[in-house]
Amino acid sequence: QVQLVESGGGLVQAWGSLRLSCAASGGTFSTYAMGWFRQAPGKEREFVAAINWSGGSTYYADSVKGRFTISRDNAKNTVYLQMNSLKPEDMAVYYCAAQKYGTSSPLQYEYHHWGQGTQVTVSS
Repeated sequence: QVQLVESGGGLVQAWGSLRLSCAASGGTFSTYAMGWFRQAPGKEREFVAAINWSGGSTYYADSVKGRFTISRDNAKNTVYLQMNSLKPEDMAVYYCAAQKYGTSSPLQYEYHHWGQGTQVTVSS
């Protein structure tokens, strides 16, 4: 059973950058596809980005394409989300999730392991 812990959230001005990290433990990290999702107040949780087990395949929501980059370091059991050109509408709690033997899927129900989330606040 893999456990996930996110970090790196915080307060940033619009058009600034943040890098989120998600550290995994308790499982063979390289067998999991990983995803980032977010939930803004009053809204449903939505897909942000995903990456397959090797890092060779990635997938992004249209709203973040070209601004966010997902990557992973299997030696460090960590997945990252580099967020550039942040907008106020990017403000949300960001969650990482793991999918055993999965692909870079945007579908939440395919992810069975979730972190507690990290808050990203963007000031305009």
